[in-house]
Amino acid sequence: MQYAILGDLHSNVSDTKAVLADIHANAENAAIIGLGDLYECKIGKKKAKDIFGLTLDEAAVLSDEFTQLLQFPSVRGNQEERIMKVTGLNTFLTLPESLEIEGAEIIHGHQFKWSTDWKPFLEQIEAPIVFFGHSHDAALYRKGEKKEFQYGQPIHLKKKKYGVNVGSVIENREWCLYDSDARTVTFMKAQ
Repeated sequence: MQYAILGDLHSNVSDTKAVLADIHANAENAAIIGLGDLYECKIGKKKAKDIFGLTLDEAAVLSDEFTQLLQFPSVRGNQEERIMKVTGLNTFLTLPESLEIEGAEIIHGHQFKWSTDWKPFLEQIEAPIVFFGHSHDAALYRKGEKKEFQYGQPIHLKKKKYGVNVGSVIENREWCLYDSDARTVTFMKAQ
């Protein structure tokens, strides 16, 4: 089965439309799955510690046009968690923290520890393949090291453990095509 995996949309309508159009053009039958940070929280991480009781409109960048684009399942990212914290609303609790698909785990990535140069520590993940986002930096990891890739070129994954940061929709228009039967990952970038 094919999966089109995208994350870090941050309420951006134009970039999200471009990526969804690219998915439909290149992987029409793929199941689309989100990695969280669908919405942008207007309150920064530090300020959010001391704020509570905001309305949803005060806390998040929202539009009907953007929300209508979200016709796919997703996990919850740190932006959704921060929005819930500052509003006191459970708006995004229906989004799970992680999902399992054929041979892989889907998680936002803010749950990992990260090095100072934004390398994730993936040792705690048991799945053979983990797809994540959070850092907005598309990368393929094997044994903690970044591996080279080219957009649009499938990468065959051996029966080993991999971390796949699909990059970000916002600003970069990146997504990833995962073929669970062929065990390939293809990093993609919309125009």
